Amino acid sequence: QVQLVESGGGLVQAEGSLRLSCTASGRPFSTYAMGWFRQAPGKEREFEAAISRSGGSTFYAPSVKGRFTISRDNAKNTVYLQMNSLKPEDTAVYYCAASAKTGYTSTAVRRDDYAYWGQGTQVTVST
Repeated sequence: QVQLVESGGGLVQAEGSLRLSCTASGRPFSTYAMGWFRQAPGKEREFEAAISRSGGSTFYAPSVKGRFTISRDNAKNTVYLQMNSLKPEDTAVYYCAASAKTGYTSTAVRRDDYAYWGQGTQVTVST
């Protein structure tokens, strides 16, 4: 089992940047593929980005591709989401998640692939 804690959310103006962090504790971090999801008010929780256990493979939702970058530091048990060129429609609670279902070089993109979730961090983008 793994525990996840997100940080780095906040209020930013449109076209600004934020970096979210998610630190894991429990089982070895490299055991898990990691992902970032977000949930806006009144909407379903949606996939945004994923990274393999090795860190060598990544995958992005079309809405964030080219603006967001997911990365991980297995020595620090941390996954990051660098968010650039933020838009008001990026406003949401952002969640990191861990999946033990994938191979070492594979990403997980379905919500059902993830068994462990953080508590979420609010990102608000103003106009």
